[in-house]
Amino acid sequence: MTESLATPHADAGRHRAAAAQAPAGRSRLVALDVLRGIAILGTLGTNIWIMTNPEGLIGYVDQLNGPASGWIWAERVLQQLAQGKFLGLLTIMFGIGLAIQQASAQRGGRRWPGKYPVRAGLLFLDGLLNFLFIAEFDVLMGYAITGLVVAYVLATSERAQRRWLIIAAGIHVGMLTLIALAMMFAPEQSSEPRPPLDPNPYADGSFWDLVVFRVQQVVEFRVETVFVFAMSIALFLVGARLFRAGVFRPEGAALRKRLLIIGFGVAAPIDLIAGVAGGGDLFLFTRYGTAPFVSLGILALVAHFYLRRPHVGFVGRRLTEVGRTALSCYILQNLVASILCYGWGFGLAARVSADARVPFTVGIYLLVSLIIVTGAHLWLRWFERGPVEWAWHHSFLVLTGGKA
Repeated sequence: MTESLATPHADAGRHRAAAAQAPAGRSRLVALDVLRGIAILGTLGTNIWIMTNPEGLIGYVDQLNGPASGWIWAERVLQQLAQGKFLGLLTIMFGIGLAIQQASAQRGGRRWPGKYPVRAGLLFLDGLLNFLFIAEFDVLMGYAITGLVVAYVLATSERAQRRWLIIAAGIHVGMLTLIALAMMFAPEQSSEPRPPLDPNPYADGSFWDLVVFRVQQVVEFRVETVFVFAMSIALFLVGARLFRAGVFRPEGAALRKRLLIIGFGVAAPIDLIAGVAGGGDLFLFTRYGTAPFVSLGILALVAHFYLRRPHVGFVGRRLTEVGRTALSCYILQNLVASILCYGWGFGLAARVSADARVPFTVGIYLLVSLIIVTGAHLWLRWFERGPVEWAWHHSFLVLTGGKA
C-alpha cells in the first residue's frame, strides 16, 4: 500500500532477475506481498461489521456493549478473530516499507528521508479523500503523519530509535492504563439506549449526505487516529527493526520462533478469551493491547512458511496480487461494501433483520473479497501497478521533477 509498501515492485523486471539468483531474496519479497494481501483482506474483516450495521460506525460502537441475543457469540468470535490483528499487521508493514525505502536510498547514495515528505503528503491526501467520500474509519491519514515522523527517526542512531520506540510504547500503555482506570472508577452510566439516528445518512441519505455527516462528526471519527498515534510510531519502528534483524531471512529463525510464541502462544489466547467473554468492556484492551502482539505472530508465521515453501501456490498468488495493489484494494473494498450496504447504493444493511445480521455480514465479506481478489488478478494481467498506485506514483514524479 503506497510506495512505501510497494517499493519491491518499483522495478518488477529487476526483482524477477534478482529472485532467480537469490532464493532467499525471492522468498522475502513473496512474504512481503502476501502479508500485505492478508492485511488488506483482514482489515476488511473488521470494517465489514461497520458497513453492515444500519447506522454505520455510530451503530457499530453502540452495539459493542449490546445485550446478548441470537448470533451474538458467533459474532463476537468472528469479530475477535480480526479485531486489531490486521490493523496492527498493516501498521507493521508500513514500518517495513520505510526500512526498505531507506535501505534503497542508502544503496543509491541518496539522502534520507529525502523526498519522502512528498510521499507522506500524497498519502495524507489519499486518506483525506478516502475519509470524506468512502470510509470514516480511514487509516491512511494517520499513517501519513506517523510515516513522516518515523522517516526522520530512522535517520537517527540505533540508540535513538530504540529510545523513541520505548517512549512511544510507554505512552500507549500509559494511555490504555488511564482509560482502564477511568472506566473502572467512573460512575455507572445510564442504561437507556441511544435514540436512533434521525435522519440516518447511512440508510436513507444520499452519497453527499454521508460526506456532510463525516465532516460534521470529524472529531468523533478522527479520535482513534490521535489515540493510536503513539502505538503507530512504536509499530512502525518495530517493523523497521524486525526487517533489519532478518525476520524474512533464513538466519532469522530464532527471531521468528520468539514472535510465534509471543503472538500465538501468549497473546492470541488472551485476546480471544478477553474479547469474546468481555465483549465491549475489553474492546480497547484487546484491539490496542493484545492484538498487535498477535500481528507479530502472523508476520512470523507467513515469513517462515514462504522461506520453507519453494512455490507460492494459488492462494499465495492471489494474496500477492492484492498486496501489489494494496492501496487500490483498500479503497475499493470499502467502496464496494458501501455500494452494497449504504442507502445511496443498494441499501442492503437497512433491509436485513437483526437476526440475519451475522450470516449477512459473512456473505458480504466473502462477496467483496471475491470482487477484490478477482479485480486485482485481472488488473495485473495488463498493468504493473494498481490504478491508485499508478496515479500516486505519477503524482509523485510530477511533484519531484521526475526523480524518486
